[in-house]
Amino acid sequence: MSDPVSRALFERAQRVTPGGVNSPVRAFRAVGGEPVFVARGEGAYVFGADGTRYTDYVGSWGPLILGHAHPDVVKAIVDAVGRGTTFGAPTELEVRFAEEITRFYPSIEMLRAVSSGTEATMAALRVARGFTGRDAIVKFEGCYHGHADFLLVKAGSGAATLGVPDSAGVPAATAGNTLTLPYNDIPALRALFAARGGAIAAVIVEPVVGNMGVVPPEPGFLEEILSLCTAHGAVSIFDEVMTGSRLARGGMQERVGLVPDLTCLGKIVGGGLPLAVYGGKRAIMQQVAPLGPVYQAGTLSGNPVAVSAALATFPHLDAKLYAHLEILGARLEAGLARATEKQGVAACVQRVGSMITLFFAKGPIRRWDDAKAADTKRFGTWHAGMLARGQYWPPSQFEAAFFSGAHTEADIDVTIQAAEDVLASDAARAG
Repeated sequence: MSDPVSRALFERAQRVTPGGVNSPVRAFRAVGGEPVFVARGEGAYVFGADGTRYTDYVGSWGPLILGHAHPDVVKAIVDAVGRGTTFGAPTELEVRFAEEITRFYPSIEMLRAVSSGTEATMAALRVARGFTGRDAIVKFEGCYHGHADFLLVKAGSGAATLGVPDSAGVPAATAGNTLTLPYNDIPALRALFAARGGAIAAVIVEPVVGNMGVVPPEPGFLEEILSLCTAHGAVSIFDEVMTGSRLARGGMQERVGLVPDLTCLGKIVGGGLPLAVYGGKRAIMQQVAPLGPVYQAGTLSGNPVAVSAALATFPHLDAKLYAHLEILGARLEAGLARATEKQGVAACVQRVGSMITLFFAKGPIRRWDDAKAADTKRFGTWHAGMLARGQYWPPSQFEAAFFSGAHTEADIDVTIQAAEDVLASDAARAG
């Protein structure tokens, strides 16, 4: 159960906000508890409304790779606010931001800044349709690309958490042009292109899934997407809203050496503020207004406060940071695996870089059908035990956990010990 202060706030919130939250997974319904209301964050920690300190493995769902309230980012935001919060006009900051993104991501020759990952994926797919003159798009089961109508088809993230992977309010005609396939299924992908390749405008994919828990691509899967798109004149889109600048400064595409046609970025590249990007090949992006016929606009797009936060974050995305995150990740992965094995728990740990999931399933988890077989009740019990021990883990079996450059090996060791204690306590009760 949450603390009394959070409980009182939650009761107030439920009277004025659907479910008491502004994004579904925050409601803790998937783990059978009540949310902790956060008062502030500092480094690797968040502090609840009652002052309790938690080691944070949510990290605002991914953006905070430097931890909470990094002094350089805070200073940049304060300075920017003093000059004005928004102008609705071009600024030099936007140009510098775009130049940095194109330096980090060679696949992005031209880009447009927007305010959210949902905006980025929605716009990228509109551009792909405009560029190809086709309507059909391909996505993969369990991948979440935002809440645009045509993407809420067999989605992951909160949709999977709530057990409603298809949303009410989405017209059948809108969803009819969205084709879904199992993640990591190369034969199914080839068969679909053989049957309908001439109608497919784009394939959008999380190059490492984080929205049904962490599920890495199997060898050759991403390469096949790019190859088939090229062969059939479709647009390949990497949704790196979550993986972008987290798995490497240039995202998963840098790690695997691939060049998609379009890329969507968010979270880290916004420095913790609402800022996202879609971009890619110049010939495709030149279809965007005012150069081309594909319309997209946004009042707060590229606003100077968010862009300043991003520009303050970028210098810290260096080899030292990613090496530190890899050390922490390997330590946490080994510790969680050891803890579950010691108690004889059917579980597997899946990690890529600083993204990690403890699945209460034998594993490995390769696609949504594997993930949905996980024991969500057992995860809920484990989550409550971790929270009681000061560990703030994502409140869903189907969400990736994240850690930051502010975490230390000592933090990781405390988390591992907490996991061991929770699993041992569960085993004792069961016995």
